[in-house]
Amino acid sequence: MSKVIRIDESEIRTHLDEMVRGTVEETLNQMLDAEADEMCRARRYEHSPDRIDTRAGHYKRKLHTKAGEVEVKMPRLRQQTFETAIIERYRRRDISIEEAIVQMYLAGVSVRRVEDITEALWGTRVSSGTVSKLNQKVYQHIERWRTQPIEGEYAYVYLDGIVLKRSWGGEIKNVSVLAAIGVDQAGFRRVLGVQEGHKEDKSGWLGFLKYLKKRGLKGVRLIISDACMGLSEAAAEVFPEADWQRCVVHFYRNVFSHTPRSKMREVSAMLKAIHAQESREAAASKAQDVVEKLKAKKLGTAAEQVETAIHETLTYYAYPPQHWLKLKTNNPMERLLKEARRRTKVVGAFPDGHSALMLVAARLRHVSATTWGTRKYMNMDLLKEKDQEAAFSAA
Repeated sequence: MSKVIRIDESEIRTHLDEMVRGTVEETLNQMLDAEADEMCRARRYEHSPDRIDTRAGHYKRKLHTKAGEVEVKMPRLRQQTFETAIIERYRRRDISIEEAIVQMYLAGVSVRRVEDITEALWGTRVSSGTVSKLNQKVYQHIERWRTQPIEGEYAYVYLDGIVLKRSWGGEIKNVSVLAAIGVDQAGFRRVLGVQEGHKEDKSGWLGFLKYLKKRGLKGVRLIISDACMGLSEAAAEVFPEADWQRCVVHFYRNVFSHTPRSKMREVSAMLKAIHAQESREAAASKAQDVVEKLKAKKLGTAAEQVETAIHETLTYYAYPPQHWLKLKTNNPMERLLKEARRRTKVVGAFPDGHSALMLVAARLRHVSATTWGTRKYMNMDLLKEKDQEAAFSAA
């Protein structure tokens, strides 16, 4: 047994890492020397009539790469400023590492975890300040995307908001981020806008909708949302020709809040039967039957809600039947904001409303770009056909 060879995997891994790091360092320095020779038009110590410059030593600098931290020797020239195409001037970190850090942060990894991961992967610990600086670069692109003109027409627009926490004067306050997505003429979903709002009230929604219209939002036929305070009034003011559809799922939840748990399954079946009808007239008739049944079961408040607000959930019947399933709820926006909530809960309380806005906008842009870009949501030709049929019938 004394002759058995023992292999220490940790030592081998450390040795291999050092070998790779040394190879990367040597290769980079050779490439930098070659660049300097090309700028001088002669190799070091070479006497040549073509020489236009000479070396003036070098200086050392650190560079973080995937192989770890390496030390490179940056050549100095007497007459020219040495600029390398290999390593950008004043750059301290490899581009792929910067992209990885930003992607980790946007994907939901906390800053502290980003620091631990970078140390484990590349041998250097990236500070929270560095992560913040990298995010500022991303936020510049997000801001341009967030304020760019809205091209084309969007017949269907979904609206909703997310409430986050921010620290304000030593206290934790709420901050709302309002968002809108639309279905364009080709049937694809697009994020139309994201903006900070003080509250989800009429003034907040009014400012947000005016912001969308100013950027070019037009052709709006139907707005789908929850019954947020003041939203329907703000929508009617900014887009007076557009219809409003109250989210069916949120309406059910409102009714359930006045329904005993023992009767919730039965009431749920009644409400679903309303929205399973083949026309608005049939749905309205079914709703009246449901109201009578709820009153008979001593559910007066639930019956009153159905009687007074059910018409707000039946607007989608005026549009192509093939679109009904996707128009009667605000599920597309709910799923999108769920991704944003999954990311923002890692932060806890934001330092200000702008940082909350930027992170939510970055997350929405990422999700929409990766999952919606090539997947058509609905066939908008059906809406054109329905408009033609209505015009023909009117004539």
